[in-house]
Amino acid sequence: MTFRTLDDVDVKGKRVLLRVDLNVPLKGEEVQDATRIARVVPTIKELVSRGATVIVLSHLGRPKGTVVPDMSLRVVTEPLSRALGMPVAFVETDWDNGKATRAVAAAKPGDVLLLENTRFHKGEEANQPSFVKRLLDLGDIYVNDAFSAAHRAHASTEGIAHFLPAVAGRAMEAEVGALTAALENPKRPLVAVVGGAKISTKFEVVGHLTSRVDTLIIGGGMANTFLYAQGKPVGRSLCEHDVVNEVREIIKQAGHHGCEILLPVDAVVAEDFKPHAHHRTVDISDVNAKERILDIGPKTLELVKACFDKAKTLVWNGPFGVFELEPFDRGTVAAAQYAAKLSREGKLLSVAGGGDTVSALNHAGVADDFTYVSTAGGAFLEWLEGKELPGVAVLQKSPSA
Repeated sequence: MTFRTLDDVDVKGKRVLLRVDLNVPLKGEEVQDATRIARVVPTIKELVSRGATVIVLSHLGRPKGTVVPDMSLRVVTEPLSRALGMPVAFVETDWDNGKATRAVAAAKPGDVLLLENTRFHKGEEANQPSFVKRLLDLGDIYVNDAFSAAHRAHASTEGIAHFLPAVAGRAMEAEVGALTAALENPKRPLVAVVGGAKISTKFEVVGHLTSRVDTLIIGGGMANTFLYAQGKPVGRSLCEHDVVNEVREIIKQAGHHGCEILLPVDAVVAEDFKPHAHHRTVDISDVNAKERILDIGPKTLELVKACFDKAKTLVWNGPFGVFELEPFDRGTVAAAQYAAKLSREGKLLSVAGGGDTVSALNHAGVADDFTYVSTAGGAFLEWLEGKELPGVAVLQKSPSA
C-alpha cells in the first residue's frame, strides 16, 4: 500500500490539523494506560521541530454529539504535555462558540493546541459537510495518526482529508507498514492466532484468514465451539451451540484453501469459574459434564510452540484461555513469551492487536518484544477481515501538498 507521509509535505509555518486517538482508559481523571499518548509523541515532536503549529484533534468516549463534561479531553492535556516535554494548550469549546477559531488564530509556530472532544459535535460522526468546513478553516495540512479510528468515516478521520493535503503520521505509517508486512506480503509460513470468547463476533476475521494464512490457531472460548462442532465434549464451557453449521463451513473452507486449523488437544479444566479454582489437565476428549475449559494444556502448548518455530510471520488476536484468572493464564503467557523470544532472535515477524490481546501481552511482560503491537481494536479487526479502512484509503487520494 502506498500513501503519503510526513516526508511528502513542508509544514514550516503551516497550521497542521493532527488527528490522533487519545481515547484512553480513565479512572476518574487519571489515565490508566498512556500507550496511545506515547504513540503520537514522535509525530508531534517532528511537526514542532519543523516549524508547524500543531492542532490536535481527538475523540474520547461516545458522547453522541453532545457536550458531556466527563468526556472532556482536558484530562489528557497534562499527560500529553508530560510525554512531549513541552506545554500543551487545551482549548475548551463546544465547537459552536468560536473559541477554537480564535485560539488557532493566536497560535504561533511551535505551539501545540489540544482541541476539545470532536464527538461533542453531532457533525463529527455524521461526517457533516458543515462540520468538515469548520475543521478545514482551522488548518492548512491534515495529518492522520489515528489508525485505531481509521475504520470510521467521520469528519476528522476522513472528511477533511478530501480537501486538504493529507498524509499519514509516523504512528499510522508504522502501523499500516506492520500490518501490510504481516498480511499483504508476508514471509511464509504465515501463522495466525485468533482467540477470544465468541466465534460469532469473528466470523469475518476467521473466514478471511483461512484464505491468507498457512496455519490458523484457534484459542479461548472460540476453540470450544470448534471442538463441539467436531463432536468433542466441552462440558459447561463457553460454547455457541447455535453456530455449529457456520463453524463446520469455516473448517471446510480452510481445507479448500490449504489452511491448517490447529485446535486444543488437551485443556486445563475446572468446575468453578474463579481464581485458583481446583483444576486438572485432561485430554480434550475427557472433559466431563460439570467442567469448564479455561486454558490450553501442555500438549497443546507444545504444538503451538512447534508451529511458531516453523513460522516466519505471526498475526495474533485474542488469548488462549481466561488469562485474567490465575492459574488459567499460563497457556497464554507461555505462548506469548515463546513468540516474543523468537521475535527478539529475529526468527519471527510478530504483529498483535486488539484490546484483550494487548492486555494479555502486557500481563505476560512481552508487549515490547513483539515486532509490532497495535493499540487499535475495531480497526485492527476490520483489517484482518480484509476491509478497506476509510481513514487509510483517503490518504491515497488526497490533494497534493
